[in-house]
This record gives sequence, C-alpha cells and structure tokens, in this order.
Amino acid sequence: MRVPSGQTIAARASKRAVARGGGGDRERLLALAEGRRDMVRLGRGDPDLPTPPHIIEAAKRALDSGATHYTHWQGQPDLREAIAEKCRRDYRVQVTVDQVIVTAGAQEAMYVVFQALLDAGDEVLLADRHYTSYSRAIRLAGGVPVFVPTREANDFVIDPQDVEALISPRTKLLVVVSPENPTGAVIPADTIAALGRIAHEHDLMVIADDIYEKFVYEGPPHTSIAAEPALGDRTIMINGFSKTYAMTGWRVGYMAVPRELVGPMQVIKHTLTICAPAVSQAAALAALEGPQDCVDDMRRVYAERRQILLSGFEPLGMGAVGRAALSTSTRGFPDTESPRTTFASGCWSRPTSSSFRARRSARERATCASRCCSPPR
Repeated sequence: MRVPSGQTIAARASKRAVARGGGGDRERLLALAEGRRDMVRLGRGDPDLPTPPHIIEAAKRALDSGATHYTHWQGQPDLREAIAEKCRRDYRVQVTVDQVIVTAGAQEAMYVVFQALLDAGDEVLLADRHYTSYSRAIRLAGGVPVFVPTREANDFVIDPQDVEALISPRTKLLVVVSPENPTGAVIPADTIAALGRIAHEHDLMVIADDIYEKFVYEGPPHTSIAAEPALGDRTIMINGFSKTYAMTGWRVGYMAVPRELVGPMQVIKHTLTICAPAVSQAAALAALEGPQDCVDDMRRVYAERRQILLSGFEPLGMGAVGRAALSTSTRGFPDTESPRTTFASGCWSRPTSSSFRARRSARERATCASRCCSPPR
C-alpha cells in the first residue's frame, strides 16, 4: 500500500505549469465579471455574429460524406492548397502545399512554433501589450519573452529602434502581430520594412501573425511582414478563420513554415492533436473558396459598433486610439488602479443593454437579418 506523501493535490502540479498558468490581471477581471448582469464585457476576441451559412452547409455535407475521422497530420491537401494560394495572393510569397500545416486554431500554431524552435534561455521579442498566450507559450517552451515598449503617443505601434536595442546574442525570434491584440495597433508599411531589415541583419526568425487582417477601419491598409522580400525563408505565417469568418468554436487555423521546419513541427503537432478536426477543415475550405461578401458585411457591423464606442468615449474626455480595436484612457477617473484600460475591439463587443441595442442602425439590423446573423435579440 502506498504511503501518502502529505502533499496537497495542488502541490503535485509541476512548477512549470504553476508558474506559467496561475492567471493574470485579465483572468482576474474576467472572473470578477462573471455573473454580473449589469456589465458589458468587451474584452474577448470572439465575434458574436454567427458563422456564415454557406460555411455551415459545407460542414454538414462533409459530415454526411464521412468527415469524422483523422486526416493527414498537416491537413487535407485541398485546404492546404487553398491556404497556400491565399498566401501567394495576399502576401506575394511563394508558399507550396507542403509548407502549410493546418492546426486546431491559430493558438495551437503559436504553441507548436515555440515548442519546435526554442531552447532554454532563447529570447523572443514581442510588443509590451500583447495577447497573453504569447508570453505564456514562450515560457512553457523554456524561452524568455522580451517586451518591446509601446507608447500611446505612437498609437502603440512598436518602434524598430526599440526592437534593435533589445536584441541580444540569445534573441531568436521576433513576433509581429498586426493588427495587434489588444491595442488595435496597425503597423504601417515603412515600419514593417524596417522590422524586416532588422530581422534580416540580426539573423532572426519572424512570426507574422495576421489573424485580425480583415478588420482595419481607418488609415492605410494592413501590411504583413510576411510580404517583406528580404526575409525569405525566415518567416513563419500564422493565421486562421476564427475572426474573419466568426469561427472561433470550429478550432481551425494554420501556419506556413520553411520546409526545413516541417519535420520538427510534426513531432509537436502530432503529439498535441494529431490533426485539426476533419469537419472544421471542410468548413475552412468553404470559407476560403466561397463568397467573401459575408466578411465585408461583418466588417460594416463592427465598424458601426466601433463608431458608437468612439462617440460615447469622446464626450467623457476618454480619448480612444486603435485603427482595428479601441483602447481608451481612464486617467483622472477615480477608483482606477491602472492609467490605461483596454476596452477591447469595437468589432468584438456584444452589447447587452436595451439602450445600446436601440442605437444599432437600420443597416446593421438589415445586414444581420439577411446575411450574417439572426435578427438582434
């Protein structure tokens, strides 16, 4: 008979998991908000518009045809070819089907990249104000996140000079997310070019995360660092379907990687999930190859919500920044511990109060009813 050690169950968790997964400010705020009916939660990157109907119908047909089993670990060939074509078309880079790995969401792609590339002590540069899973995944892989400062005066766009100043002999990766989560910062083309030059000169690998690429509401269009010619095979492209097509629950994303990294990533990816869900891959293919007017419709809905937030913040003296999401200052307000609070993207807000819903325009109601979602509830 085994003698009890006297340890609590919690004490048996690995030090690595406890240190990295204990939660942070974001989790504490979400926990406080749970169960409060008087609070509008604007902090989740989860579209409240449903997946477009033609994507759902494609998934139904796939299930009827037997899409209930494993696929190739990299994903179905037709989906990988459609993804490669999107990369060639949108970023002007030569990507072939053997470089594409379909994942269970873009978050799995991020985790696989760090597990496959980082050794203990390797440093990764990323913006200070970033999606929290990035720094966690870096640490879980034994790496060290190095935070590049961002400033309100520069709309939270990272400065290439700050990036270069933080490079050390241990720096291995530069993470470039544009539009950035949670600030909504969209990196302009000249800054993208400067970051590409720095990565090339210092022999860095680059992660190009463009998951919010379709939701830029003002200023110059989105530019991906993946399109920088100087980077060549230094770039790992991460993207998905969750935001563009309102498919967060389908858990399907992808990455396009240098051929030499496919083998090392297979070890990690196959161990985690074997493959992305077969039915979700069929839905993703329909998303890429089907009509794209649904994306335009959703963007119009989000843009109108964003404008409502802007018009509400400005009379309160709460200046807001962000071309893809909104961050607003709470300086000068009582009972605020931090000088800044990210209210999150106008595109992902889900208004619950009757007064807020009453302000939704006739165009949004018509768009929702006819194409994107059910009538407002």
